[in-house]
Amino acid sequence: MNESILILIIYGMTAMIMIAIGITQLRSKKPVGFYSGERAPREDEIRDVRAWNKKHGMMWLIYGIIIMVSWFLGAMIGDSAFSLIPFCGGLLIPIVVMIYYHHRLIKLYRK
Repeated sequence: MNESILILIIYGMTAMIMIAIGITQLRSKKPVGFYSGERAPREDEIRDVRAWNKKHGMMWLIYGIIIMVSWFLGAMIGDSAFSLIPFCGGLLIPIVVMIYYHHRLIKLYRK
């Protein structure tokens, strides 16, 4: 029982951070970065800053939601090795998709 509460707290805090990043990016007036170490593009490098920020912000919001859903699914499975599938998959698989999507957005919005 104590382990599941600890996992909930960790996943909840992580999801909140991702959701906060998403909200911040949605509200930003300047082009946002992907938080991968690359610098955020300048305004004159992006065709539509608002759309760029909206798509990046939504990506982070959805990631936060996926983290919570993965915790819920893992908790529903219970104390089993199979619970690692949603626990780990919900954290790692979206990162790969987000990297791909970010590179796609670069191709769409960079001048």
